[in-house]
Amino acid sequence: MLDVVREAATTRLTLNRPERRNALTPELSAAIHAAVISADADPECRLIVIRGTGGNFCAGRDLSGDMAPRPLAEIMATDRLWADIFRVLDRSSKVSLAVVEGYAVAGGFTLAMGCDFVISTPGAQYGAAEMRNGFPAAVNTPILTHLVGRRMALELLMFGDMVGAERLWQMGLINEISDDEAAIDSLAGAWIDRLLAVDGEAMALTKENHRLARTAPLSEALTAGAQQNALLNASGVFREGAARFKEAQARRRGTE
Repeated sequence: MLDVVREAATTRLTLNRPERRNALTPELSAAIHAAVISADADPECRLIVIRGTGGNFCAGRDLSGDMAPRPLAEIMATDRLWADIFRVLDRSSKVSLAVVEGYAVAGGFTLAMGCDFVISTPGAQYGAAEMRNGFPAAVNTPILTHLVGRRMALELLMFGDMVGAERLWQMGLINEISDDEAAIDSLAGAWIDRLLAVDGEAMALTKENHRLARTAPLSEALTAGAQQNALLNASGVFREGAARFKEAQARRRGTE
């Protein structure tokens, strides 16, 4: 149902229900939550990669199963756990990468948008498909509203239209689209290499400052940025960076 593989500093989560386009059951949602919590707590992990099998990312909540009434407490526990996945991904010092192909709709759209970075095949389809079934995309609403402007977020959420990768890239919701469907694996590898090449502590501090800048008034965010710079300077990080810069310059001169 969910394959979890740790490779060096990367934790790969692969949704594995290809016969249902990786649709979410309560058990799969719980497995994703547990895996994200574990990766967040793992001091060796720096990157969480999420993708699906069978040519699809995730088709959202599986509505084909038993929909008989359940106790409210049980239902609330399941949906609080689902929402907590995105709290953890947001606050974590680890970065997350969604690798999307095929369908990423309803909860699958939410899962992709909840990651720090999204790469996609050109033919991938996204959409808040909940609205087609008469209910709102409740968890994706705050995520999209924080990611894009008020009107664009409301358009995506209100109509539930299927949207192609190119349109989402134009809206700033996708980082990069592969040249063709078959090139997604090589693009994913390139992104993983790029992310792991970034200094781990600098990555965590950047994500922390980015999170503050999204929510705090500009004046307060700038004050926090100045304080972070002062701490980095006092710690000797700037001196170490300057030394690396001089070494790189010397190597370049030696090859000219």
